[in-house]
Amino acid sequence: MEMSNDFDRLLFFEHARRTAEATYAKNPLDADNLTRWGGVLLELSQFQNGDESKKMIQDAIDRLEEALVVNPRKHDALWCLGNAYTSSAFLIPDLDEARGDFNKATQYFEQAYELEPQNELYKKSLEVAAKAPQLHVEIHKHGLGQQGMAPGPPPSSSTKQQQQQQSTKKSKGSELKYDIFGWIILAVGIVTWLGFAKSNVPPPPPR
Repeated sequence: MEMSNDFDRLLFFEHARRTAEATYAKNPLDADNLTRWGGVLLELSQFQNGDESKKMIQDAIDRLEEALVVNPRKHDALWCLGNAYTSSAFLIPDLDEARGDFNKATQYFEQAYELEPQNELYKKSLEVAAKAPQLHVEIHKHGLGQQGMAPGPPPSSSTKQQQQQQSTKKSKGSELKYDIFGWIILAVGIVTWLGFAKSNVPPPPPR
């Protein structure tokens, strides 16, 4: 199933969240449902800003940790936690502080991969996690920190060259950002959707 646009994705994951909440009310020890719920909250956090996004990511972490209390070897919950901590780290401006979450993410990806070494998704996540601190620097350097740079204008002879270098750096940063954020959103979205599809398979249409 291909999500046609962001609005369709938002509607789908909002519905999925309500479904997960209803299932949790009936059975709070359903590790599969808790994992799906965490994945849904992580997806929905991409539609929020600032504190709301942080709160939703933390809610996702809480649900996923609940799933691991029920089943400590639940590899998909470990993998989703890795993605949650990766997303959380990008919302922390200071890289040294963010490294704590990046390190947790790597540990969870490693645990998931150890439990399912044939899973290419988990292997790819480990590779992507290694690039995350570099992307963090690019985002906060070119995105959030740029306005406060350079108190005076550069010499006119070097302006064009600096602009070109800046443009190249931005391009590389954008590619890396898509590589990681695009990967997180796509991968978690697919896994979450498949999880709900398996748990609530609609009857096949009549032939």
